[in-house]
Amino acid sequence: MPPKAKFGARIKELRTEKKMTLDQLAAATESSKSYIWELENKNPPRPSAEKLSAIAKALGVTVDYLFGADEQTKTEAEDVAFFREYSEMPEQTRIQLRAIAKTLTAKKD
Repeated sequence: MPPKAKFGARIKELRTEKKMTLDQLAAATESSKSYIWELENKNPPRPSAEKLSAIAKALGVTVDYLFGADEQTKTEAEDVAFFREYSEMPEQTRIQLRAIAKTLTAKKD
């Protein structure tokens, strides 16, 4: 699948996995429903960097994953997106999340 075709398919796949409608993704990215539909179905898409970033953030992945520009798996893209979100959290929230992660890791042992 060429990268441009992969882009629209990945947006649609992620959106449906998250049980988001076109309207919901449009609202989350300050876009119109028709714009999101065009990105999913037209070739070639021409979104701005700002829109790409908003779509990736709303879907919980990276822009690179949307475009298939590298061999990043969906899980890796979700981890990178989570870490970016984590990095923007208040320090107290990050401390709590680290404590939760340690607790969860300790239970595995």
